Amino acid sequence: MSLTRQIAHNTITQLIGKIISTLLGLITIGLMTRYLGVEKFGWYITTISFLQFIGIMTDFGTIVVTAQMMSEPFHDKNKLFKNIFTFRFASAFIFFAAAPAIALALPYPPQVKIAILIASLSFFTTEINQVFVGLFQTKLKMHLYAVAEVISKILLTIGVWVMVKIDAGFLPIIGAILFSSLAQTFLIWQKAKREIEIGFSFDLNVWKDIMKKMWPIALSIVFNVIYLKGDLVLLSIYTTQANVGLYGAAYRVLDVITQSAMMIMGTLMPLLAFAWSHKQKDEFKKHYQQSFDIMMLFAIPMMFGTIALSRKIMQFIAGADFISSEKILSILAIAVFGVFLGAVFGHTAVAINRQKETLWIYISNAVITLVGYLIFIPAYGMLGAAWMSVFSELYAGILLFFTINHYSKEKIHFKTTFKIIFASIVMSSTIALFPRVHVLISIILGILVYGAVILLTKTISQKTLKEIFSRN
Repeated sequence: MSLTRQIAHNTITQLIGKIISTLLGLITIGLMTRYLGVEKFGWYITTISFLQFIGIMTDFGTIVVTAQMMSEPFHDKNKLFKNIFTFRFASAFIFFAAAPAIALALPYPPQVKIAILIASLSFFTTEINQVFVGLFQTKLKMHLYAVAEVISKILLTIGVWVMVKIDAGFLPIIGAILFSSLAQTFLIWQKAKREIEIGFSFDLNVWKDIMKKMWPIALSIVFNVIYLKGDLVLLSIYTTQANVGLYGAAYRVLDVITQSAMMIMGTLMPLLAFAWSHKQKDEFKKHYQQSFDIMMLFAIPMMFGTIALSRKIMQFIAGADFISSEKILSILAIAVFGVFLGAVFGHTAVAINRQKETLWIYISNAVITLVGYLIFIPAYGMLGAAWMSVFSELYAGILLFFTINHYSKEKIHFKTTFKIIFASIVMSSTIALFPRVHVLISIILGILVYGAVILLTKTISQKTLKEIFSRN
């Protein structure tokens, strides 16, 4: 099997898993919004956003560092993995053990504080799983993670449905989230044991190498988290839980969708790291351009399609009480482009060991965006938060683009991107011609039109298609 075909099949498998997980995630959101209502769904968003804030703070770039270091020829793989696993376990434990205590000092309803206590264990296991994601990415076996994720989402959807049916209330739904996370961790652990030895290890020299790789990422993430989750955290302090619920409903829809950005770049990043570390200039150039084109192939139509269908999407997923979230969804859809752009060049920065050179971007972004949040959220509420989120994602993505182009000495070409934009305009224009059809029909129509234009304009070459689908 050629490398291109192997990458494609690995990505396609992940995409299938991610599509299933996304659909299940959207069903779960729909169950919760209809059952909990605007205010109590705000409790859920506040709980999740607070723990996501803590989770990003403790991330340290574990996935990308694991994938990068496991792709390099400098360490014994079993020894390295055990040390990374121990580092991840210890750091996540410290932060999530402290999370419930921190929540006590914030002006949250008592139910939210209890929910944070319960869900902390769920997020702890999720952070541990990042090490395994990096491992599977390196081995181009992300289908193993995809299977575990789908099973976990099925359990979560069933669990939430049962809680709704028996009218269990808010906190038992948080318990269902915990159960699904524990199940996913168990399944991933079983799959990972077949690939590598799992255990605890502390080797000072290896930890020094790990921290040398991680500290620029960790520092950037500390600032990153301010503009990634600062809007929801500050909304929960400055506005009502009902507003948090409306904003969070739109945010969760896009959050579920944009997870594919990190998944796709996670697949391609080890190839960039390998080509760069082995001084394979032509291979690096190929994968660099390929990464950008693939990400734009998803990002641009997602943005156009979400804007065109924002009202239908919110009504279909969250219910009539959340239709007013359509404007927020339309604004946040613009940020999707920035998320994908940042994913391409943020991952490439790690692959070429230029994390330190990108720190100024994250630091300046955090400062500007935090000031913006503090000015515009109290004054304009949800709209202020949404537009500052758009600014922060585009700011990071565009500056990373110029910075990485400079240090890699490679230039991105936009011929394919222009074709993607054209296909996306045709797609959204076609959708607009049928305003009364059901949202699912609109989405299917959009996919068919977009796919047809992509093929007619030869955005993807016949050679690539043959290599992907060849049985030889």
